[in-house]
Amino acid sequence: MKKLELITAAFSDFMWGTPLVILLLGGGFFFLLYSRFLPFRYFRHAINIIRGKYDNPDEPGQINHFEAFSTALSATVGMGNVSGVAVAIATGGPGAIFWMWVSAFFGITTKFFTCTLAVMYRGRDSTGALQGGPMYVITEGLGKNWKFLAILFSLAGMIGVLPVFQVNQYTQALRDIVLVDLGITGSFYTNLLTGIIITSIASLVIFGGIKRIGMVASKLVPFMAVLYVLAVMVILFSYSSEVLPGLKLIFTDAFSGKAVLGGALGQLIITGIKRGSFSNEAGIGTAPMAHGAAKTSEPVREGLVAMIEPIVDTMVICTMTALAIIVTGVWKNPDANGITLTLKAFEIGIPGIGHYVLIVCITFFAMSSLFAFPYYGTKSFGFLFGARKQYLYNYFYIVSIILGATASLSVIINLIDGVYAIMAIPTMISAILLAPKVRKASLDYFRRLKRND
Repeated sequence: MKKLELITAAFSDFMWGTPLVILLLGGGFFFLLYSRFLPFRYFRHAINIIRGKYDNPDEPGQINHFEAFSTALSATVGMGNVSGVAVAIATGGPGAIFWMWVSAFFGITTKFFTCTLAVMYRGRDSTGALQGGPMYVITEGLGKNWKFLAILFSLAGMIGVLPVFQVNQYTQALRDIVLVDLGITGSFYTNLLTGIIITSIASLVIFGGIKRIGMVASKLVPFMAVLYVLAVMVILFSYSSEVLPGLKLIFTDAFSGKAVLGGALGQLIITGIKRGSFSNEAGIGTAPMAHGAAKTSEPVREGLVAMIEPIVDTMVICTMTALAIIVTGVWKNPDANGITLTLKAFEIGIPGIGHYVLIVCITFFAMSSLFAFPYYGTKSFGFLFGARKQYLYNYFYIVSIILGATASLSVIINLIDGVYAIMAIPTMISAILLAPKVRKASLDYFRRLKRND
C-alpha cells in the first residue's frame, strides 16, 4: 500500500503541474473576458430556466432543465463539499479555500461555455440515441482529426467518475460515528460489509438509467443541500464572533508571507484548484454529459443553468464547511484529515448530536454522487465500445464501491486527482477552440430574449 501511495502521489503531482493550472485558470479567465461577462447579467433568467419556465417536453433530449441541473449538482455537491474541503485545509491551510473560490469564480463561465457546447454539438451514439458530452463536442465540433482527444477523455472518464472517494469517506464516517457508539472496532471486514450494503442500495437506482437518476436527484438534491446548510448555520451562530476572523484568515493565509517567501504559494494555489475542481468539476467535463441530456433546442439556455452550479457548490456549501472547520478551531489538529476533521467540527459545534446530524447529511451527499457518476461512466464506455455494451460499465462501477470502502484515502485522492487532470485537458482545449461558436450563439440568444421580452 505504501508503494501504491507513492506511485499515485507522483502521478497526481505530475498531472497537476503548472501547465494544467494555467489551462484551467487561464481558460476560465479567457472565457470571462471573451464573453464580456455576458452570462453574469442573466442570473435571474437562469433561475427561471431551472424553475421550468421554458421547459418544452417536445424538444430533443431525455430530462428537463431541473433534472439535468440536479443530476449535475448531485455529482458535484457530494463528499467533496464535506471531506474535500477538509482535505484542502489539512494539506494547504485555510488559504486553500481562497483558491477554491478563484476556481469557482472562473468556473462559472467555464461551465457556461462547456455545457452550452454539450447541447450545441450533441451527437448520436451507436444506437442512434442523442448524446452530449466533451467526447461528442470534440468529434462533432472539431472533427474526426481530433478524435484522439475524445478517446483520451472517455478512457479517463471511466476511472474519474468511480465513487471510490465518496465511499471511502462515508465508510470512515460510519466507522468513526456509528460503530464507535455501538462499541464495534472498525476493521477491513466492517469496511467490506459497509461497501456491500452501499452497493445494494446504489444498484437499485443505477440500473434504472438517466431518467431514474434524474428523477431521484431532483428530489434528493434540494433536501440534502438545505439540511446541510441549516446544520452548518447552527455551528456558525454558536461561534458568530469567530466568523469574520475566520473569513479574514482565509484571505490572509492565501497570501501569507511565509508561503510566498518559502516558495509554497504555488503549491497552495494548486491545492486550492485541485479541491475546487474536484468540488465543482468546472472544466473537467462531467457536467456537460448531464446537461447534454437536457430537453432543449437552445444550447445557451443549458449553459446558463450549468453556471449556477459552482456558486451553489463551492461559493456556498464549501465555504460553509470551511468556516465550520475554522471557527471551531479543529483545523489546527495535525492528526485529523478528511471527514474526521469535519466530524470534529460538528461534534464541537453541535454538542451531543452533531456527529449524528453529519452522518445523515453525508448519507445524502454520498448517495447522490453514487447515483449520478455511473451515468457519466456508461456514456464514456459507450462512446468507446458501443452503446449496446455500456450497461457492462455498471458492473465495474459496482465493484469499485467495494474497493473504495477498503482502500486508503491518500491512494484514492491521488488517483482521482490525476485522472481528473487528464479529463480536463481535452475538455478545456475543445471549449477554447470552439469558444467563438458559443459567443455567436449567446449574442443571438440574448438578442432574441430581449426582443421577446
